[in-house]
Amino acid sequence: MDDRHTTNNDTLSELPEDIQRWTAKRRAALVLAILRGDTSVQEAARKHGLTVAEVEEWKDRYLLAAENALRSRPRAEDALKDEQIRKLERKIGQLVMDIEIFKEASKLRPFPRRRRASEARSACVL
Repeated sequence: MDDRHTTNNDTLSELPEDIQRWTAKRRAALVLAILRGDTSVQEAARKHGLTVAEVEEWKDRYLLAAENALRSRPRAEDALKDEQIRKLERKIGQLVMDIEIFKEASKLRPFPRRRRASEARSACVL
């Protein structure tokens, strides 16, 4: 193992499990650990009592800000928010389309009706 990898794991281990307040520095350290592959989003969320969606949002915001910081002409904060809104709207559109596809598919091949417990008992008696 090289020294760089050991240093990366040290940064992750410096984060206490019972963090009460997630400062920007702590969130960045957690996101960096995820990006390096030291931990997964699911593992980090479970370890620190966070939701997967919360950690994913931190990661997305971090990557968006990093990309903007490396632009030759960085965008204003409002432009970044507008871009994030557009991405979320596209995702919502995809999810709505998925729901419509599932609805149409269920019309073509309906799922069998679940029996009630009383119906199941009476069928067993016969």
